[in-house]
Amino acid sequence: MLLDPLANALNMLKTYDSKGKKEVVVRPTSNLIQNVLATLMKEGYIGEFERIDNAQGGEFRIQLLGRINKIGVVKPRFSVKLHEIDQWEKQYLPAINFGHLIMSTPEGVITQKDAIEKHVGGRLLAYVF
Repeated sequence: MLLDPLANALNMLKTYDSKGKKEVVVRPTSNLIQNVLATLMKEGYIGEFERIDNAQGGEFRIQLLGRINKIGVVKPRFSVKLHEIDQWEKQYLPAINFGHLIMSTPEGVITQKDAIEKHVGGRLLAYVF
């Protein structure tokens, strides 16, 4: 039984990427996982992915590029205001302008840099570098 499908998906990405695999299959699917994967693809951490619907909850086939050093979820999902983003970057990212915080905002699932540009806050979902 999965308690957090997003944490399971990101853990599988990290594990398969560190082993040098080129593809990973993640089950089950959700819109949140799909939005996080789209953000990771936009930032260049993963390649193309596809959602395959089947009777068992669906699955994602994700192409790995070997660019993930560390990835993980943030629990609990802290609420972050715009002026607090720098503090959270210092806590979860190793250096300035290195890596991304992934946030759920009213504008969708975006990185902290996009949130600053759009002047929105949100909830922390994950970090990647």
